[in-house]
Parts: sequence; C-alpha cells; structure tokens
Amino acid sequence: MLTTLLATAVVLGVLIFVHELGHFMAAKAVDIEVPRFSIGMGPKAVGFRWGETEYVISWLPLGGYVKMAGMGEEEAFEALEGGADEGAEAREPGDRDFDAKSLPARALVISAGVLMNFAFAVVAFAVIGGIWGVPPEPPARLGGVEPSALPPGTYALSGIPPGSRVDSVGGRAVSSWRDLSMALATAEAGPVTLHVHDLGPVTITLPKEDSLRSSLLGALQPDFSIPAVLSEVESGSPADSAGLRAGDRVVEADGKPVRGWQDFVQTIKSHPGTPVALTVERDGSRVPVRVVPDVRTVAGAGDTLRYGLLGVRADAGILDRRFAPVRVGPIQAVGHGFEQTWTWIRTTVDIVVGLVTGRVSARSLGGPIMIGKVSGQAARMGISALLHFMAILSINLAILNLLPVPVLDGGHLLFLGIEGVRGRPLSLDTRLRWTKVGLVLVAALMIWAIASDVLRLFGG
Repeated sequence: MLTTLLATAVVLGVLIFVHELGHFMAAKAVDIEVPRFSIGMGPKAVGFRWGETEYVISWLPLGGYVKMAGMGEEEAFEALEGGADEGAEAREPGDRDFDAKSLPARALVISAGVLMNFAFAVVAFAVIGGIWGVPPEPPARLGGVEPSALPPGTYALSGIPPGSRVDSVGGRAVSSWRDLSMALATAEAGPVTLHVHDLGPVTITLPKEDSLRSSLLGALQPDFSIPAVLSEVESGSPADSAGLRAGDRVVEADGKPVRGWQDFVQTIKSHPGTPVALTVERDGSRVPVRVVPDVRTVAGAGDTLRYGLLGVRADAGILDRRFAPVRVGPIQAVGHGFEQTWTWIRTTVDIVVGLVTGRVSARSLGGPIMIGKVSGQAARMGISALLHFMAILSINLAILNLLPVPVLDGGHLLFLGIEGVRGRPLSLDTRLRWTKVGLVLVAALMIWAIASDVLRLFGG
C-alpha cells in the first residue's frame, strides 16, 4: 500500500509539474505576469513566494495551474484555485496581462504544457533505451495461440499455422507485433477480417468487453523461433506416459519436420485425443514416440473449440534471452524516444476517437484509482517500468488536454482560433459561460472515470 501511495504521488506530482512548468516557462518567455504556480487545486497547503510568483502545493491532488494576470477565464476557477487572494485590490489591466499579448504568444503559452508532456515522454523513452535497452520488436507473425484464453467468436485464430504473417487487421496494415496488438485492441467490436499472408482472410468477431479483449491479446504469441526442446515433463501427463523426457528435442511431429517449439505445440493442439507420432533427439539418437494428447474444450455461444494438451514446457530462459533489451547509443536512444512517443500518440488518438464514436467502451476509461494501481505495479517492477508508464501517461494527459473543451488547453486554443478567424476575441462573458460548461463536462468525465475504477475494483 505504501509503495502504491508513494508511486502515485511521484507519478502525478512529476507529470503535473512538467505540464505546468511548460505553461510557466512560456509565460515568462513572453513576459506575462504569473502570480501563482500551484501543484494541486483548492486551498493552499504549503508554499513560498519568490519574486512576483507564489509557489504552492494545494490540498486537492487533481491537477495544477499557472495563474496568469489578465486571463479573463480565470474567474471561473476562483473556487478551484483556492479563491481570490485575501486583501487583494482590484487591479488595472497592464501590458504584462495574458490578454494583452499577441495571438501567437498566447497560443504558445497555452500549448506549452502539452508540448512539455510530449517532451517528457521523448526523454523518458530515450533514457530507458540508453540505460536499460530497447527490446527487439517481433514481426507481425503469429507464432502460437493459447486456445483456452480465446474468447468466443475468435476460435478461428487457432487454425492459423505458426509463423504466418498477418498483413492487415480490418483493412489496417500491420508490420510489427505491436501494430498487430494495437490494431486488435482498438478495432471496433464485431466482425473483423485479418488478412494472413499465403493463407488469405480469416474473419473473427471481436468482443466489446475489455476483459475479453485483453484475454484475446494474451492468447496470441509472436513467432519466438525457439527450438522444440522439452525442459519439463509433468508427472502423470500424456507426455510422461509416452516416455518423453526433459531434454528431448522434437524434430518430427505427425510425419512433418518441426521447425520450432510453436510448430510442435500447434501440432499437439490440433490432435485432441488422437495419436501423434513424434521423433525426438535424445543423447545423439533419434527415438520414435507415440503420444495421445489429452482433450481440452472451450465452449462459447454456438461455438466450441477442442484442443490437445501434452503436459510439457519449453525453456523459458531461451525466450527471455531472445527478447532481452539491447542498450543503444545516445543518438539511437533519442530516435527510440521519438519513435515510441509518436507510436503512443497515434494509439492514444485512435482510442480517444474510438471513445467518441463508441468503438471503444467508455468503461475502459481510467481514473485516479487505476492510475494509482498501475503506478504501484510499475514501481514494484522497477524504475524502468515506472518511467515507461509515466511516459505513456504523460502522452495520454497531453492528448486529453488538447480536446476542444473549454477549461482544457484545447478549449483555450479553440477560443484563440475563433479569435484569429473573427479578428477579435469572443466576449469575456461568452468565454466564461463556455468555460463553466467545460468545467461541468470535465467534472462529469472525472466522476465517470472514478466510477469505472470502483466497478473494476469490485469486479463490476
């Protein structure tokens, strides 16, 4: 619990600070007066004054703000920002006010927060690549399928031969395993066709439920290309009864050469309860073995999948070594940072569009409880995992902040865009009204996200 609380404080504190620092630095760069820089909202908990700016930590850990002089919409935030300063006198407009600056200068100040979030992600991914290394990216080749994890409507995937390359998902081209996973994760629920190279179209029905979609992704394995060597044989299993031993290397199955572990597994799974002739290498000799896999069944609505199970395991260490991260130099690390940031920007935008269109379930929204839970899990996995999560969350916060909702940065940019088209700004009353509407929308979104967190927490 303590680890989770500390990790959550670090993750949210750092990302809020980074975002608000962007606004602050840009405001100072264009000579805008900044009375307050706050981490958190509501009444001040602690703080100090340096120059014209009061730096504070506020009681409500729901964000932060940079209070800029002469920004009319700030009136809508007086309560959230702890109220007006006590004893403060009405001020006269000045040339250091936000509204007194040029349109490009104001746009820069408003955009600087999300730009800093993107920059943080680039740096974080680059640091991970330079210190802990970059894991090799498997191609979009389906190495194996775990039938027991497939949700109903997707059983056709179990018939795809190991090593088959997936070219597209629902018309969306894929080239890497990450592309394939993201395409399946964000595609609209319902029928979708995968085009498999040298095999043709394979149509499945994607589930809408997040848990079933996660189960589908977990059932699919990339092409490992590891040898079919048995590292463990379960006592009392069909493999044990047939005389298979740890260390045996399977070279033939059902009369066909075995090119790797996933080839062997696919043959066994496709023969439930049916004898399979194997040839294994043992102590320099080839030994024929006849096995009869156990029968396992996965049933869905109007659909049933039967598969075989032998009771053997591969050497997990080989897999760990095959996909071990490789440290890269500074230039490659920076390139990795930009590549990963752009990938997650595209993915996040795709998910946001899916939420708006209904293609992605609104229940997938995560609030502070989910952020805290994942922060704790990432912290226990190490600094690299925590930094990776922070980079992704930073991109998520940046994209959400760019939504054209008054109160968010995107809403402010929308007001500036309207001003650029009209040649004059919207009236202060109009901006205040829409800002209050945006505040209600954001509050409703937060309540929904927290409710989704609670339902997930209690299995709802």
